[in-house]
Amino acid sequence: MPSFNTVRRGWFANPRTDILSGIVVALALIPEAIGFSVIAGVDPKIGLYASVVIAIVIAFTGGRPAMISAATAATAVLMGPLVREHGLHYLFAATILMGLFQIAAGYLKLGRLMRFVSQSVMTGFVNALAILIFMAQLPELINVPLATYGLIGLGLAIIYLFPLVTRAVPAPLVAIAVVTALSAVLHLDVRTVADLGELPSSLPSFGLPQVPLTLETLRILMPIALTLAAVGLLESLLTAQIVDDMTDTPSDKNRECRGQGLANIASALFGGMGGCAMIGQSVINVSSGARGRLSTLVAGIFLLVLLVALQDLLAIVPVAALTAVMIMVSINTFSWRSLIRLRTNPLPSSVVMLATVATVVATHDLAKGVLVGVLLSGVFFAGKVSKLSRVSSGLSEDGTTRIYIVEGQVFFASAGTLVDAIDYLEDVERIVLDLRGAHFWDISAVGALDRVVLKARRHGKEVDIIGLNSASASMVERFAVHDKDGAETAGVAH
Repeated sequence: MPSFNTVRRGWFANPRTDILSGIVVALALIPEAIGFSVIAGVDPKIGLYASVVIAIVIAFTGGRPAMISAATAATAVLMGPLVREHGLHYLFAATILMGLFQIAAGYLKLGRLMRFVSQSVMTGFVNALAILIFMAQLPELINVPLATYGLIGLGLAIIYLFPLVTRAVPAPLVAIAVVTALSAVLHLDVRTVADLGELPSSLPSFGLPQVPLTLETLRILMPIALTLAAVGLLESLLTAQIVDDMTDTPSDKNRECRGQGLANIASALFGGMGGCAMIGQSVINVSSGARGRLSTLVAGIFLLVLLVALQDLLAIVPVAALTAVMIMVSINTFSWRSLIRLRTNPLPSSVVMLATVATVVATHDLAKGVLVGVLLSGVFFAGKVSKLSRVSSGLSEDGTTRIYIVEGQVFFASAGTLVDAIDYLEDVERIVLDLRGAHFWDISAVGALDRVVLKARRHGKEVDIIGLNSASASMVERFAVHDKDGAETAGVAH
């Protein structure tokens, strides 16, 4: 059980700021949730209900305080085909299965896989997301009334200048209030929240998905649920890491996995779609001063209040006000320093970052971009480590034995260095492989040793292997084949 101080820090360390920040986030969630519902091919209320339920549940179950989770584009783009081919209830069932997979991932401690995501991939992820957030605002910047540009400009001016006066109230909240009031007083002909789609007028209701409980249903749901779970966790864990860095506080990644799963199951049971963490809204929340779970809970509850009790007020909020907030998010999210560092960072790091950005922007799929970045990081790392393997040699005094001294890490990327370093045609009787300074990591290294020994024997030379450390020797004994023909390896040190 968490202590009283832990609960207090997590929930009530700064309640006033958390409440105000949560209100800002609730407003920012509306156009996104409606837009993501359209992407998924469902009614706007499905995305709005999901945002309400996921935000409320994750406030209690998540591993990263002050992070915002709701319906997202990353998961919405995967749902369209399922809805078109099988209907809405299959989406609810897939979301429940998605949640179960995420809970299992949490108990399997898959959150620790984040350690394999390099800083270059993280930077690329952040920059790509900032670009996508800005691109999503382009429909509100092209072929719109002139007044729209004025409202957006006013909103941005308030967002950036109001903190110079006071930080007691989040600047984005002030910007939304002022822009809405000005638009209403002047009766400006601009798009409002009411124009985005029909808003729900009742509370979400509990219900189980109406799908047949058969193996055929499971066959349909399993692939999409696994993909949704993976994409949702990837974006959530990356966002958690970003919020960790922004707040200089740690988070429990495995608890976050379980929390996302519980939130998605609850969303489906109350008529919502699946979702995950939202970096844009999380940045708004943290930038507004939020640090506790109360901000996330308030975002979900206030969104519900807006939808049900304050619908008339919500309907007149200009989309331009929300666009100004999201432009601020894209500007603040982008790592501008990374552009300067392109000239000073190592070339592989810059390539990884740019490849991640390019893939995400081209595909609008964050998961694909991160996958490309991680794979490139692995390739560059393997190439770098492979250069740490060295092979030198010397001839014995009687001229009958060539001694090869192998140093460094021998694995799949460096194994070829060992094979290519041996002169099999040299006029010597024996070859000695001195491995005291080497470590064998995988079966590729053992396979390289096999090739060296067997090729040397085909050229009529005896081969002795000396100095293997205990871990390497154990692997060689298990997987090597060069002794299976009856020859014996001499001098293996254990």
